[in-house]
Amino acid sequence: MSYGSNQKRDYYEVLGVDRKATKAEIRSAYRKLALKYHPDRNKESDAAEKFKEISEAYAILSDDDKRLQYDQFGHAGISGRYSAQDIFGGVNFEDILRSFGLGGGLGGFGSIFDFLMGRGARRPSQRDQAIDLRYDMKISLKEAATGIEREITIKRDEQCPKCGGSGGEPGTPMKTCSRCGGRGELRQVQQTMFGQVIRVATCPECDGQGKIVETACSECRGKRTVREKRSIRVQIPPGVESGSMLRLKDQGASYNGSPPGDLYVVVHVQPDDTFQRVGDDIIIEQPISFTQAALGAEIEVPTLLSKAKLKIPAGTQPGTILRLRGQGMPRTRWRGNGDQLIQIKVEVPKKLSRQQQELLERLAEELEEK
Repeated sequence: MSYGSNQKRDYYEVLGVDRKATKAEIRSAYRKLALKYHPDRNKESDAAEKFKEISEAYAILSDDDKRLQYDQFGHAGISGRYSAQDIFGGVNFEDILRSFGLGGGLGGFGSIFDFLMGRGARRPSQRDQAIDLRYDMKISLKEAATGIEREITIKRDEQCPKCGGSGGEPGTPMKTCSRCGGRGELRQVQQTMFGQVIRVATCPECDGQGKIVETACSECRGKRTVREKRSIRVQIPPGVESGSMLRLKDQGASYNGSPPGDLYVVVHVQPDDTFQRVGDDIIIEQPISFTQAALGAEIEVPTLLSKAKLKIPAGTQPGTILRLRGQGMPRTRWRGNGDQLIQIKVEVPKKLSRQQQELLERLAEELEEK
């Protein structure tokens, strides 16, 4: 299944629901289609692919965050942010299918998750066992505008350097696991009303390795991994948006001696006291005096990185929005910057001297104001 394909059907269309459908309506639609296309019930050649398609649609639309990303950006908001494991791993399909009266596994597959991930009935590879990590980073709006390089510190499990992830003391022999016979997995065959179901599970005795150490490694005590603290430098690009996820390949954790997973750094841009971000544009509220609004003026306003001159036209009304082109956030999808929008707020003096009051009264008479 291609998660970046532009040929993918609309998820709402796949489930046959309206874009405003409730979670209950989405679940009901998935139940109906799952009963129809479950590969243990439907032997048509395209049933398996249809089952995967409706399961993917359900996994996205039943999750509030993923559904929001999809509604805003379509399939690009999913393929650019979530892996297949992120999509299917967030839903307990086995419990859902059991509640529908279907088995949690699929014929020839260890679990519904294995089926959806395309793994088949096989022993999980070392890459499957790798653990991805998440780190949440807070940055200021100005740091988001310029981009920054920051050093972060994480704790992660790494392959034991002494035993190389075997769990055994170097130089000592390994023995075949007696429980699984060296296969690393246990199989259980069940007869159901829908036919034969084969369940495949990782052997708990050897953790899927097929072999057991006779003498545990003195460094990791047979766990195959050790906990380490690591400092990693992260480059945040200019114009990054809050919620953006940066993937650092092979900087995640190791499990059971496997190669490391990936580290995902989630960026949270903090609110600014002066500037408000709207897409690539920046908005500020700028107070000016009554006379500046009436007569016009040239004033200095703050920008994200410095200051700029702004011309106030004569007769400017309260709430008028003026624009400084190119003074907004750097655009991440194409060249250039957004704009800075200045919303004018005319300040009326609360106290007037007698002379000021007389001048305004004369002005009012000339303007024929009552």
